[in-house]
Amino acid sequence: MEHTGPNVLVTMYADTLLALERGHLLRLGLWAAASIIVGVFILLLLYGRKETAPFLKHFGIQMFSWGAVDLALVGWGWKGLAYRDYGGSVELHQFLWLNVGLDAGYVGIGITLAATGWVLAKRLGLLGAGVGVVVQGSALFVLDLWLLTAIESARIAAVALPVSPWLAS
Repeated sequence: MEHTGPNVLVTMYADTLLALERGHLLRLGLWAAASIIVGVFILLLLYGRKETAPFLKHFGIQMFSWGAVDLALVGWGWKGLAYRDYGGSVELHQFLWLNVGLDAGYVGIGITLAATGWVLAKRLGLLGAGVGVVVQGSALFVLDLWLLTAIESARIAAVALPVSPWLAS
């Protein structure tokens, strides 16, 4: 029986979806850890040299802060990992598209902050914060879109699998 139509959003095995979610959380965790390390490194470097460098300071603060929040979200998500039924997979799909939209919004906000800091206010701190938000929003956009693409690829592969005649009845 062919599953088609708007009511069939995600058709795949639950273990495949769980593996994709787990991989996404691992990638997000690596990004979060790298962000924290970069942020702390920049801030410690500035502190050690007793320099103010507003661009680097505010960029470092953004990297550290976003990394800490992302790491907390990874912990929360990892705790809730479980096999999903059809309703759970639809919920995940909708949540990911919401996140992709929010990620694009973060990039827009970051561009606005950076442009305001550079053009209107001539403040390097605001420019650094804006660039930090653009970097983080872009990374989250790519990671979330990557998971959506992987889910769609797995769904297509699962639908394309031939069904054994003795299971079809």
